[in-house]
Amino acid sequence: QVQLVESGGGSVQAGGSLRLSCIVSGHFDSRYCMGWFRQAPGKEREEVANIDSSGPGKYADSVKGRFTISKDNAKNSVFLQMNSLKPEDTGMYYCVAEERWCRQLNRNEYDFWGQGTQVTVSS
Repeated sequence: QVQLVESGGGSVQAGGSLRLSCIVSGHFDSRYCMGWFRQAPGKEREEVANIDSSGPGKYADSVKGRFTISKDNAKNSVFLQMNSLKPEDTGMYYCVAEERWCRQLNRNEYDFWGQGTQVTVSS
């Protein structure tokens, strides 16, 4: 059974940084698509970034230039470095994975989801 466990969330002031980590356990080919979603209260869920071993990461316009997604296939892990955080980045961040190559954001059908880690950015 595949499980995803996130860590690294927390509370920071605007302009600060956080690094989210996600470890995948179970039978999963980590070359394939892994990514991050977020959801803020009262807002629709948003795919923030995704990455696979075939190319660079893809990013939502709202985070381009501030967030960087990376993965370590040997450790079955994916990371999200978040810099220059803004209050509107506040939300629950979910690690996701599927055993297919990534498609454009919000067009992927992820098979596996983590429990989420809370990110709170204060002004």
